[in-house]
Amino acid sequence: MTAMLRPSGEFVQSYRLDTQIFRTRNTRYAAVLSLIVLALVPLFAGSYALNLLIQIGYLGIAALGLNLLVGFTGQISIGHAVFFGFGAFASACLNNRLGIPVIFSIPLAALATALVGLVFGLPAARLKGLYLAIATLAAQFILQDFFARAHWFSGGVSGSIAEPITIFGWVADTDEKFFYVLAVFFVLSLLLVTNLLRTRDGRAFVAVRDHYLSAEMMGINLRYYRTLAFGISSFYAGLGGALYAHYLGYVSIEGFDILFSIQFLAMIIIGGLGSVSGSILGTAFMVLLPQVMEWLTAALDGSWIDTTLHLNEGTAFLREMAIGLVIVLFLILEPDGLAHRWRQIKAYWKLYPFSY
Repeated sequence: MTAMLRPSGEFVQSYRLDTQIFRTRNTRYAAVLSLIVLALVPLFAGSYALNLLIQIGYLGIAALGLNLLVGFTGQISIGHAVFFGFGAFASACLNNRLGIPVIFSIPLAALATALVGLVFGLPAARLKGLYLAIATLAAQFILQDFFARAHWFSGGVSGSIAEPITIFGWVADTDEKFFYVLAVFFVLSLLLVTNLLRTRDGRAFVAVRDHYLSAEMMGINLRYYRTLAFGISSFYAGLGGALYAHYLGYVSIEGFDILFSIQFLAMIIIGGLGSVSGSILGTAFMVLLPQVMEWLTAALDGSWIDTTLHLNEGTAFLREMAIGLVIVLFLILEPDGLAHRWRQIKAYWKLYPFSY
């Protein structure tokens, strides 16, 4: 009889077990299955679906960095798009001007972006709240102006060409090939962020977010960890931007405006602040939202709503309205984001029928 009894829920008996990435056998099986599915996706997905998945990939890497800064360290940033853009231009510049192979220019561009993030993180380490938001807004406009004037770096208003990724003669010049390269960077980024949060530095980030005065009394250097968070966040933004550049093959300064930074914030708010999986869920939501808007516009074509709002003129304004509306609704109805809702669904079935 006792052999048939199973515990309801999870029982963690040590701190080491609590910090494990895969706590149960089922999660390990799910991780392996996810990798297998990821490897098979290009074989079955159409070009349109593959393009959307690639967008989710490089934007998700950048969103991971922003969530580390905002969600785990508690520092607001509204200039994430320019660090994304800096990584894109830096990788193209390293390849075009210095002849560094693309596969190496991508991580080097991420490191260069991290250094720029540290520069802006130093003064921001003494600020918080609204003052920090204004400081990151200044970074947004400073780097945007730099992109427009530094022709040697970004090509100015003409933009910059980004060559495809080449590895020992193998060229990632199709969506199917690029997907595999992106998948490697994506999985490595997830593992690195997850492992970082299990370390002493990761716990210090959370302590700075939850109660910085108590953290300082415990000996945590607030300035060091706030600056470090900016550097790591910028690293992932630069990595995502570099992958974006070599996927499109061209980088233009118009794409990295303040609206793009707000969209990054929307990704982590909708997905869930302080959640690694939430960064990916929020990114997927934001990438798929314009597709839903286009479907909605097509469905309403010819109706009185179309006549009143002139939907046939395009979906751009609908997308911006939807982003603002979705952020407000999530803040009111689900402030912990999609990741929290997913955890509740898993807990319901894990404890069923005692799910109260």
